[in-house]
Amino acid sequence: MLLIALILLPALAAALAYAAPDAARAAILVGTAAVHLVLVLMTWAAPGQQALGGWLADDDLGRMILTLVSVIFLAVAHYAVCYRREENPRGGRAFASCMLGFLAAATVVTTSHHFALLWIGLETTTLAVAPLIYHRHDRRSLEAVWKYLVVSSVGIAFALLGVFLLATAQPSGATGGRPLVLDDLLAHAGALDAVWLRAAFVFMLIGFGTKMGLAPLHLWKPDTYGEAPSLVGALMAGALTSCAFLGLSRVVSICYMAQQGAFVRPPLIGFGILSIAIAAAFILGQGDIKRLLAYSSVEHMGLLVLGLGLGGVGAYGAVLHAVNNGLAKAMIFLVVGNVVLATGTSAADEIRGVFRRLPGSGALLVVGLFAVTGSPPFGMFISEFAIINGAVGEHHPWVAAIVVALLAIIFVGIGAMILEMVYGERAPADTNAGGSDERTRLVVAPALLAVLVLGLGVYLPTRLIGALAGAAATLGGRAP
Repeated sequence: MLLIALILLPALAAALAYAAPDAARAAILVGTAAVHLVLVLMTWAAPGQQALGGWLADDDLGRMILTLVSVIFLAVAHYAVCYRREENPRGGRAFASCMLGFLAAATVVTTSHHFALLWIGLETTTLAVAPLIYHRHDRRSLEAVWKYLVVSSVGIAFALLGVFLLATAQPSGATGGRPLVLDDLLAHAGALDAVWLRAAFVFMLIGFGTKMGLAPLHLWKPDTYGEAPSLVGALMAGALTSCAFLGLSRVVSICYMAQQGAFVRPPLIGFGILSIAIAAAFILGQGDIKRLLAYSSVEHMGLLVLGLGLGGVGAYGAVLHAVNNGLAKAMIFLVVGNVVLATGTSAADEIRGVFRRLPGSGALLVVGLFAVTGSPPFGMFISEFAIINGAVGEHHPWVAAIVVALLAIIFVGIGAMILEMVYGERAPADTNAGGSDERTRLVVAPALLAVLVLGLGVYLPTRLIGALAGAAATLGGRAP
């Protein structure tokens, strides 16, 4: 019942928010997010729950991504309430409803152990987020929405075909009578038809990889993140891509259990390196802070699939990196939202002296710089080190060398832009846009996320370490 309640709570709240007066929507949004997180924490106290005959189930990997989504959503919900006092995003009564609809769909993805249900949840996240992107109601905003919908729909269609192929790979009666249920697929992985399973993996890699924003399937990402309100970018970069990573991880776990590791590792490693390389190339020449963060997201999606492909300690690092990346990306997108609100632009060459004008946001922007580039003592340093260590441990030293070189280039590119924005001498071009005072309430949510990112770099709770090891084990990995 707890898993069903986790889905029904935001779904019903979405309908209520649409019908409620404007004054009540903020309370519904934040209240639902808070209760949802409490219910999620209850799954840690009583793990292993199932519902709907095993179609919904709780496991280590799904619980971690669900917790990540819930934490990010609560932070974004609080930020959204404060943000709307400064600027009213388009969408009216549908704004809160779409956000809550996204939470319900993401909860379906993270709790689903049936691949068809997982696909439905992931497609619903696309539909829920799309109206939130169409913020300015201009040509560029409309183009970004259509590009997101078209590319994502094509990708998710590939994933659906992969689900069909996975069903075809199951011999009749060989999976306990529950087709497409993850637990039975893992238990009877040896009985799956290898040819159909490989085909299913290829299509799901393309489909879920498109949702993640892996290169060269990332074409929707820069425009979408650049045009959407920053709080929507925080949801997408922090939560939505993590859900897509979970979908890909599910099919990878089946392939590893079916002894298909030699087939799945090369494309995962290839997509990972290509994504990091393309991100490095475009970050160096980028002039817009939100588009820069989009390419940073491409980089980190590459690191995630690279860890999956390496296995061993690399898989452990990938799971931990999904958590760290989600929190760090949500944090820095919210901070950038404060900067854009104050200056009226996301063009980096028009933003200078952020620290003097917005001291809280300026400090957090520097924190975000070191967090998203994997610098110590932040959590991403540990997860990136684990992935690189996994490359060396699995006898791929050339992969480790390439990744380290590309990460250094990315650090220089991101650092040059953000430090110039924060400490540059020239004042913002439009000093009247959005006012000139720091809005303290807009700093609270990203500051709390920054504390979490720093905390995961300093200390990993014993419960989390156990969950990381359990999740990595299903992905052909192990704890360091």
